[in-house]
Amino acid sequence: MQTTPTVQREESPAKTAKGIFVTGTNTGIGKSVVAGGIAAALRARGVDVGVMKPIQTGERPGDAAFLRRAAGVTDPLEQINPCYLDAPLAPAVAASLGYGTVDIPAIIEAFRQLSRTHEFMIVEGIGGLLVPLQENYYVADLIKALELPSLVVARPVLGTINHTLLTIRQAQSAGIRVLGTIINGYPADPDLAERTAVEAIEHYSGLPVLGTLPYLPTINVAAGILDGLLEAVRRYVRMEAILGV
Repeated sequence: MQTTPTVQREESPAKTAKGIFVTGTNTGIGKSVVAGGIAAALRARGVDVGVMKPIQTGERPGDAAFLRRAAGVTDPLEQINPCYLDAPLAPAVAASLGYGTVDIPAIIEAFRQLSRTHEFMIVEGIGGLLVPLQENYYVADLIKALELPSLVVARPVLGTINHTLLTIRQAQSAGIRVLGTIINGYPADPDLAERTAVEAIEHYSGLPVLGTLPYLPTINVAAGILDGLLEAVRRYVRMEAILGV
């Protein structure tokens, strides 16, 4: 497989911006729902919030447009999502097959510009921490470059303790500050594994679960439908812990 060039790791924002990087224990786990919900809740509190989906693969505008609508901003989609690859693959793989390029300096510059415009930034990752963006450069490296603390989105299902602890430990070993976890898609009638997961994740990680966001059938990320999301975040997510970063 042909690989893309390795970027220089010294690239970083001119100064540390206030915000969070939303990552997850897997792909398709609801990072956009959580990131969009937090953006909407901050906006409702009067916070000038900016959003980014630095790298997106597959359909466009998708996640980036959903985040922009949730935050109520008019920033260009090309700035919110500066890197797009036209295949639903890991970015490094998509780039090696000719579906686009991953330009880390361009991503960091877009983040710089948005950080100057907005009071608080919410950046949504792609997949999990070890999704390769370029040769020897992963999502975790991008979080470090942006100098943001991370919020981990997890599922409530059996196995989530293992996946969540692995993600938290990988982040911490990379020097990333982890604020805590949000469980997305929490069922109205949880089974035993789902009921005990929250306490177990807090106990074994030593970090708080900052919310258990219920499954919301009214949400459609692709169509930009946020019905009920703001109310759910207000009710189920500890926003004060996020605002205090």
